[in-house]
Amino acid sequence: MHLAKTLSAYIARQYFAWFCGVFGAMVSVTFLLDYIELIRRGGTRTQASWGVLLEMAALKLPHTAQEVMPFAILFGTMLAFWRLTRSNELVVARAAGVSVWGFLTPAILVALLLGVVAVTLFNPIASAMEASYEKLDNRILRQAGDPLSLSNAGLWLRQSDAAEGQIVFHGDKLTSPDLLLRPDLLLRNVSVYFLNQRSEFTSRIEARAARLDGGFWVIEDGQRFRTGEPAEPFGELRLPTSLTASKIEESLASPDTMSFWELPGFIALLEQSGFSAQRHRLHFNILLARPFLFCAMVLVAATFSLRMQRRGGAAMLIVSGVLAGFLLYFLSDIVFALGLSAKIPVLLAAWTPAGVSMIFGTSMLLHLEDG
Repeated sequence: MHLAKTLSAYIARQYFAWFCGVFGAMVSVTFLLDYIELIRRGGTRTQASWGVLLEMAALKLPHTAQEVMPFAILFGTMLAFWRLTRSNELVVARAAGVSVWGFLTPAILVALLLGVVAVTLFNPIASAMEASYEKLDNRILRQAGDPLSLSNAGLWLRQSDAAEGQIVFHGDKLTSPDLLLRPDLLLRNVSVYFLNQRSEFTSRIEARAARLDGGFWVIEDGQRFRTGEPAEPFGELRLPTSLTASKIEESLASPDTMSFWELPGFIALLEQSGFSAQRHRLHFNILLARPFLFCAMVLVAATFSLRMQRRGGAAMLIVSGVLAGFLLYFLSDIVFALGLSAKIPVLLAAWTPAGVSMIFGTSMLLHLEDG
């Protein structure tokens, strides 16, 4: 019993150290690539100084770290077990009667703990920093404001008018059931505020409803109020706009900017408001599956690292790891696209990469090892 605990603690430390090394290297490389890309994009922007771009790259770093973490688990596990096999430590453990599952269990538990911490603690930090990054990106590189805000108080929209002023819309409720099936957008109990170039109030409209129709806001059954003048009732008023229903839906808060704990409430708000919550529901389930995906990466990596060193050494290990990582990325991309387009259920799209990887890793180890 004492030997098993000592061996488990040793393998867990080795595994965690290799994971940290690989994770740090991957995050450093992606940080440099992101910074170079931001420099390229900000080359013609006067506000995009090197310091601001460095801040943006730092804000984006935690989100990037989340994306590379499964691959760090994969390569870290490969290198850890390859090193333990190369130094004959696992050979001695096997001779002492320890099965492959005996020395895989510490690594799987560490991976599971890393996944839980990544989702429950690291993800809220990463999402908050990603939200700050997107605000800077919109303001400095895209030079566009946020045209939409959704809350329990209703839907707020903003657009520019021909005189370079601002028009602000507020609707109590979105009554279009599905923007993917219905291309227009219908708001009830609408208030419209007109502001000039100096952001000074000029007039206001109160109306029963407004809808998007062919590049126009069609405002129905309302009144227009101007300072010092009587109300002007109207049956229908058309205001030109560049907004579309799809643009409005795309302007909703990205799932990446919302923490694991905020997503359920925002999903409920989206559905209550009539918007599709497919993206956010899929992202939430992907986060739920992430700890199990990390465990599956350990099993897949062990399949290669415990055997491949006898069939070509380090070169074969690296090639196998790159191939496994590419296949995982390709599979995840395909099922994510299918889930996003509602071709397959959200649960199937979110859990397929973890499930397939776990089944593959377990079956290969059962085939290769006596266990």
